[in-house]
Amino acid sequence: METNYLVIMALLVGCLASTIPVFMALFFTGMAGLVWIAGIDPQIVIEVLYRSMDKFALIVVLFFVLCGNIMTTGSIVAKLIKTANCMVGFLPGGLAMAGILACGFFGAISGSTVATVVAIGGFMIPALLENNYDEKFTVGVMTTAPILGVIIPPSIAMILYAMVTNDPLEALFLTGFVPGFLIMFFMSLYAYFFCRRRGTMTMPKPSMQEVFATLRESFWALMLPVLIFGGIYSGYFTANEAAVVACFYAFVVEIFIHRDLKLREIKGVVISSAITSSTLLVIVAGASVFGEYLTFEQIPGQIANAVVENIQSPWVFLLSVNLLLLIIGMFMDIISATLILTPIFLPLLSRFGIDTMHFGLLMTLNLGIGYCTPPLGVSLYISGAVADRDLIYVSKAVMPFLLIQIAILMLLTFWPDLVLFLPHLVYPPS
Repeated sequence: METNYLVIMALLVGCLASTIPVFMALFFTGMAGLVWIAGIDPQIVIEVLYRSMDKFALIVVLFFVLCGNIMTTGSIVAKLIKTANCMVGFLPGGLAMAGILACGFFGAISGSTVATVVAIGGFMIPALLENNYDEKFTVGVMTTAPILGVIIPPSIAMILYAMVTNDPLEALFLTGFVPGFLIMFFMSLYAYFFCRRRGTMTMPKPSMQEVFATLRESFWALMLPVLIFGGIYSGYFTANEAAVVACFYAFVVEIFIHRDLKLREIKGVVISSAITSSTLLVIVAGASVFGEYLTFEQIPGQIANAVVENIQSPWVFLLSVNLLLLIIGMFMDIISATLILTPIFLPLLSRFGIDTMHFGLLMTLNLGIGYCTPPLGVSLYISGAVADRDLIYVSKAVMPFLLIQIAILMLLTFWPDLVLFLPHLVYPPS
């Protein structure tokens, strides 16, 4: 049996190393395991594919993708950046802080790191360079700050995690607010001292009249996250319904109020969102086939037994998982990793007495950091293209900010009450 496991692992690694798309590598490896090793009828694979995509929870992902594309095409993103700049732009490193805050604002609507680095990084990197900010600092901060897209709710990765664990999505979302605030605060603090030491020029402090004018101009953009979270936690609609409401609101604001989205552009926005959503769905489908093989062979249970026999402390377990996930994040995207690894780790959590929502936040943060780590960190390549720099340069630029995020990860790992404070406050455990 161990030989079969080695064959499956070699097949998966070989497919990934040969640049076969992730969803195809997972699908073919899972199918080989089910059909040729486990002897399952191939028709079962068709049922698994259908069952994996016939899930209501996926609707929320599709609509948040659409909402992010509406904002990027219209002017909501520009207004969020303008508001953030008005709030902190006059401080040393203020424009960089504005970029960090803008990533938080945008992440509170889009749920995607890639969308955040494209929308905010593509705008802020040239702006920072034009204002004589250090280039390496600029590339580093605007490559790593978009991790807020998967930490601050709504997070696509958290939605998929909740789909596997059956955790209440509204409560799981709440785990991301404190970590998101910590990342924004400490990255902004670093930007403040770095730019103050370098003597980077600051913008004039805006008058109260200018502040009110900016807030009035950005009012409808700022109300979008208020609408999403206010509606969810007031009980007016669920997280799934919030995604639809957010799309409708963004369409109305951009077409009829801001008037920056033309009717002829709607078709392109919908098509672009459909392509992105389809990419996500095929990854879910491929991962489900591979996951079905793991479940059939009871591999998660075997791993759980092996881990429990060798690790007794939950803290040692969490530290080991952090290291493993940081390494996996270097080579695998967050969607595939979440769908594959969650069923493996899930049996271990109850044995070590670890809250599944706490673990979900740790997994999301770990794999989110993977967007900024070589060799396959997507954010590295996007920022490199914007700044016209190679992978090595960008990888060096992100190091100080990655250390900040890893330090926060360690704090959240060993202080679970900090993560679970809001969920337990809003939804007291019975």
